[in-house]
Amino acid sequence: MSGTESSDHGGSTDDPFQEGGTSLLRQPKAVWATAGASVVAFMGIGLVDPILPSIARGLSATDSQVSLLFTSYFLITAVAMLLTGFVSSRIGGRKTLLAGLALVVVFAGLSGSSDSVGELVGFRAGWGLGNALFVSTALAVIVGAAAGGSAAAILLYESALGLGMACGPLLGAVLGDMKWRYPFFGTAALMAVGFLAITAFLKEQPGPARRTALLDPVRALGHGGLASVAVSAFFYNYAFFTVLAFTPFVLDMSPYRSGGVFFGWGVLLAVFSVVLAPRLQRRFGSLTVLGGSLLLLAADLLVLGYGDHTTAVVCTVLSGAFIGLNNTVFTELALGVSPAPRPVASAGYNFVRWFAAAAAPFLAPKVAEWAGSAVPFAIAALAAVAGAGIVAVRRRALTTGAAEPEPAHAAQDEVSAFAN
Repeated sequence: MSGTESSDHGGSTDDPFQEGGTSLLRQPKAVWATAGASVVAFMGIGLVDPILPSIARGLSATDSQVSLLFTSYFLITAVAMLLTGFVSSRIGGRKTLLAGLALVVVFAGLSGSSDSVGELVGFRAGWGLGNALFVSTALAVIVGAAAGGSAAAILLYESALGLGMACGPLLGAVLGDMKWRYPFFGTAALMAVGFLAITAFLKEQPGPARRTALLDPVRALGHGGLASVAVSAFFYNYAFFTVLAFTPFVLDMSPYRSGGVFFGWGVLLAVFSVVLAPRLQRRFGSLTVLGGSLLLLAADLLVLGYGDHTTAVVCTVLSGAFIGLNNTVFTELALGVSPAPRPVASAGYNFVRWFAAAAAPFLAPKVAEWAGSAVPFAIAALAAVAGAGIVAVRRRALTTGAAEPEPAHAAQDEVSAFAN
């Protein structure tokens, strides 16, 4: 059986804080500096969720105009997937991290000073480029510097991802309740601290044996298995970002209450991604878990769209569980199904799927204007079903790829995926 059907997600122990006899918490300062900056980078994804309605009111913008904050961010992220490996293989991981952080500091600060929704959307695009450069390099740096082996480094990185996704809405709520501009300034300040910490504690690491060409990720998609994973993830991401970008308008809650809802969503995402997904994969197999989770997400979205307000809140939180499972399994499939180098496979896969993350935030409000707020969730549910259908139809291609991926790379896709 291939590694895509039975994966241990890079760990051999049931204790998430012990790996190979070494405590996850005993890490060099360079690792903590990079992991801390990663938390803030992932916070930036959900940061604007609780304040989307406030931004719309503050800038006299429509829901669909404000949703372009996600569209510009992820459109640039998708294109940047072709650039990150090209850049980091030439200037090194440390310089790539610092360049990404510097761009985030600049553009997050400019976002907070925007006087129009057009300016804000443009500055979020620059923010997306910086985040792509940083996040696509962070895991490789953590793996290279961590104590206790690569599995411990991956767990630390995924924990940072989950913590950032959970805490981003809280930061947005606390600061945004005072003024919608403050979350952007807060992110810029935190990233500036991360920049200083990495400058002080992280030394440059050895470069790759081979430089990555710009079109290598596109060429990697010629492999049928990797292309199938990418297309399935494209439909899944449409569903994912319908929840993330459109639900705040449907809930129509205060920043604090909306932040609380998405904090619960982020906690479930983190727990199911880091703790439960590996166990379910070992028991049922990766493809079974993925197909079932996509169908459950589709059912959850239908109930969210057509239920009452309380039901919508519950289903929003619950969707975090299915999204956490899907993120982890898609990660391992994308990296293990083809013989392409893992960073190249990851870049090609993300190049495809992040276009859906750019499309959903724009299309969902537009569809709601034409057909009502429930219809975007029905479309998102159909997208999740389409993703599950591709997994079922292309099952053979997804289980006859390359040999089982080494644990050191099991979460590389999550690195560039959430340029969350």
